[in-house]
Amino acid sequence: MKKVTLITGVTGQDGAYLSKFLLNQGYEVHGLLRRSASADVVDARLKWLGINGKIKLHDGNLTDLSGLIRVMQEVRPAEVYNLAAQSFVKSSWQQPLLTGQVTGVGAANMLEAVRIACPEARFYQASSSEMFGLIQEPVQSETTPFYPRSPYAAAKLYAHWMTVNYRESFHMHASSGILFNHESPLRGIEFVTRKITDGVARIKLGLEKTLALGNLDAKRDWGHARDYVKAMWLMLQQDKPDDYVIATGRTASVREFCQLAFGHVGLKMEDHVVVDERFLRPAEVDVLLGNPAKAKQKLGWAPETSLEDLVGEMVEADLQRLRGQEHL
Repeated sequence: MKKVTLITGVTGQDGAYLSKFLLNQGYEVHGLLRRSASADVVDARLKWLGINGKIKLHDGNLTDLSGLIRVMQEVRPAEVYNLAAQSFVKSSWQQPLLTGQVTGVGAANMLEAVRIACPEARFYQASSSEMFGLIQEPVQSETTPFYPRSPYAAAKLYAHWMTVNYRESFHMHASSGILFNHESPLRGIEFVTRKITDGVARIKLGLEKTLALGNLDAKRDWGHARDYVKAMWLMLQQDKPDDYVIATGRTASVREFCQLAFGHVGLKMEDHVVVDERFLRPAEVDVLLGNPAKAKQKLGWAPETSLEDLVGEMVEADLQRLRGQEHL
C-alpha cells in the first residue's frame, strides 16, 4: 500500500516541490486547499511542475479546527507536513492579528487535529530562520536563542514551541525544520528574490528600465526549495523527532543577489536598481547565517544547488514566462 501524506500549503512553493518529491517516492499525496476567489490559478505551481491532477485536494483552513479534524479522519495520513502560513514578512506588519491566527494558532490547530484524529501520524512544522531575528550568535544553530523581529517571526515562534510542547507532552512524532531562506522559480513575486529575477528579466526584454528595492545590505543564507523539501521528508523518517536547522552555511546580501541576477543576462545592477524607502521594514533583520551541521550528521542532508545556479535558474524561468506571457 502507498504511504499517505497530507500537506497544508500544498499550492505554495514548498508544497509544490514537496508534493513532487513525495509522488516520486511513491506516496499518495493529499493537500489542504484554502478556497479563494482566484481558484482558477491557485494550482499554477503544481501545473508548472507537471503534477496537477495527481494530488487529492481537500477544502480546509488552518483557523477551522473542526474542519481540520474531519480532513484528518477522512485522509488518515501517516505523515503531515504543515507548510501553510501567512508567510510574507511585510504583510505581517499590515495584518499582525491575521498572521498570528493563521501562522501561529493555525499550527496549534493542526497539532490538535493530529492528536485527536490520527495521533500515530508523524508531523512536520515549517519553522523559520526569521525566529532568530536580532541574532544572538554570528552563526545560528538549534541552540541559538530566538529574538523575533516581526509579527510573522513571533507567530512562527509560537508555532515552533507548540510543536515542541506537543512532542514532549503527548509523545507525538513532531519535528520542526528551522529553514533558512529558500527560493526557486516558484517563489511568490512579492518576495525580494523573485522580485529581483522578474525585474531583471523585464529589463533584459525591454519591458522595464528600473528595479525599485529596499535594503540592499540585508544578508541571508539562500538555498533552493527543491533541496530543502528533501530535508523535511528526512526528518519524518527518523526514529526520534527533533528540530533541525536547514541552511547552506553561506550568506549573501541582497546587493550580491542582484549582481548575480543582472550579471546572468550581461547587465550591471548599478544602471537599473533604485532604493525606495517604501520597501524598508519597520525592524530589519540584518543578517542570517545557518549552521546545518546537525542535519548533515543526523539526516545525511546537504544542499545540492549553489547560489549562482539558483539565481540563474530563477532568471531563466522568468525570461521564459515573460516571453510566453505566462504568469506565476
